Amino acid sequence: MTPARSTFGSQSSLREANGERLLEAIRQFGSITQVELSGATGLSPATVSTIVRQLIAAGRVETRNTIRNGRRAQLVTLAHRSGLLVGLQIGARSLRVAISDTSFEFLDQRELPLPIDHRYDTTLDRAAVLICELTEELGSTLSEILAVGIGLPAPVDPLTQTISVPGILRGWEDVNAAQILRERLGCVTVVDNDANLGALGEMRFGAGRGLKDVVYVRASHTVGAGIVVNGSILHGALGMAGEIGHSLIDPQGPICRCGSRGCLNTKCSADALIESLRHAHAPTTLTDILSLAEAGDPGCQQVLIDAGAAIGGVIANTAVSLSPQAILVGGDLAGVGDLFIDPIREAVRRRVILAHSEDLLIQTAELGSAAELYGALALAADHANVTTSNS
Repeated sequence: MTPARSTFGSQSSLREANGERLLEAIRQFGSITQVELSGATGLSPATVSTIVRQLIAAGRVETRNTIRNGRRAQLVTLAHRSGLLVGLQIGARSLRVAISDTSFEFLDQRELPLPIDHRYDTTLDRAAVLICELTEELGSTLSEILAVGIGLPAPVDPLTQTISVPGILRGWEDVNAAQILRERLGCVTVVDNDANLGALGEMRFGAGRGLKDVVYVRASHTVGAGIVVNGSILHGALGMAGEIGHSLIDPQGPICRCGSRGCLNTKCSADALIESLRHAHAPTTLTDILSLAEAGDPGCQQVLIDAGAAIGGVIANTAVSLSPQAILVGGDLAGVGDLFIDPIREAVRRRVILAHSEDLLIQTAELGSAAELYGALALAADHANVTTSNS
């Protein structure tokens, strides 16, 4: 009896492993025929056919007829649960796109570099082309896209859907990115600040699940925050709620991109960190600083500790005003962990009124660099009236 149970277990494990091989091949190629699946995985056509039927029954894949080399064939794609959602994050130096079904499972994602002070028209054109390419590679059409959510690294007026403060994202003033992409793609499109989307992503899928009052800090090329009050994102009249990067920390400090003097971003932005290391050595990117800090470089570690302390001071004031349940720290700088997070914790705990709040959680955000993309997908789903178990 024991050998029979062992054989059954082995066969079951083999089927599961072969199923995952097929799914990985479909994810890689987007859409692929059963004959091509056989060649890509090394499984026999009969085995592929059997597994595809099982995956169809489980709702994991879909098939439709196509023509290959003049012959009819079965094209296999990942199942799209009632349509597609697109999340788009436009940053200071990169463009990121994720496509999911309504279960918020990423079907594909891509990242492209962007030049400094990139033009809105070129960037949005590239975004539209990339969305079209990814949709086609999934074996889908633009008509299957339910909605697109866009994150921008600047405050967005919730009424006009445009950037509300000139200079922060140069050349994008008075640009309605949602409208432009809506015209190019022909689907529902909505835009918000990237830190707000990071907060939304963490609330729906990450460390903020089950909480109602949260401050999400996004520390990357610039610093911002998404504020959640009673379960909803706080935008403010012009979408400037959470713009902690423009909090005053030094009345005699340098001029910020926003036009004010001594903003937090003049000390903690990527450009400020690079400049502060100019006499020690010459890291040229934020990625360089983070890599060197993780490798033990004392200068790079020190600038991250200083940045954490400065951000922590501003966050402490914010927390006194809002009394959140949790402070979640995301963005590139959070990737180095406690080296950056501990100075934030220390600054918050130094405020006596907060020190007595033993239940205040201060931790690294759970979703990492994907938080803003998940938030963009959630924003898209909300505007497409999509209801899922995750939301």
